[in-house]
Amino acid sequence: MSILFFLYGLIFGSFYNVVGLRVPNDESIVHPPSTCPTCKHRLTWKDLVPVFSYMFLGGKCRHCKTSIPIFYPLMELLTGILFVYAYLQEGFSGELIVALLYVSLFVIITVSDLVYMIIPDKVLIILGLMLLAGRIISPLDPWWESLAGAIIGFFLLWLIAIVSKGGMGGGDVKLFLLIGLVSGSKGVLMTLFIASFIGAFIGVISILLFHQDRKTPIPFGPFIAIGALIVYFHGNQLLESYLNLFF
Repeated sequence: MSILFFLYGLIFGSFYNVVGLRVPNDESIVHPPSTCPTCKHRLTWKDLVPVFSYMFLGGKCRHCKTSIPIFYPLMELLTGILFVYAYLQEGFSGELIVALLYVSLFVIITVSDLVYMIIPDKVLIILGLMLLAGRIISPLDPWWESLAGAIIGFFLLWLIAIVSKGGMGGGDVKLFLLIGLVSGSKGVLMTLFIASFIGAFIGVISILLFHQDRKTPIPFGPFIAIGALIVYFHGNQLLESYLNLFF
């Protein structure tokens, strides 16, 4: 079953690359078919097998020999790994639906935020409705934790966006509403803390090693994704360890 979920993850990861790259540009995710961005040659199934086509082609287009960004197979591989991890953590349950949808959301917004620094509203709306349905099937205990988390996540990020005068994008605000819906009030606060810590750490490294200006914008979506998934799968253990350590 782990192998099956991994293969599903590779396939969906390839699709999520397309969604993350096309939706911010208001392009169809089904038409036109995939082509090489350099030579515009239409890609066949031999070019589109997740991860394996990249390996067999040596990371280059079959026709023009232009290098293919390693970003694409990495996101496919990451999705496969996360699908397997979700299955191993949740087993066959209603919560597995939520876990797979949650992973899917963060893969897509990571792609779009890294490439365009945009978290598309269409993705948030569609995945948000699906996650809401998932939370109805597999509610938190107590059920109102989802409502409380969504309210706290939205208004807290909205307040930060106002205070920072645009330092936090509207997509981040809406994304935290969904994080609260899935993880509850404690989960959304822990996600913000972890994401901010990772983002600050990467920001300092970028300044010291790459001499980036402090005002250079960096996509916050990937850091949110890391924090949210850590909290979703291991938030209770982290909180318990923290309380045991300091109290």
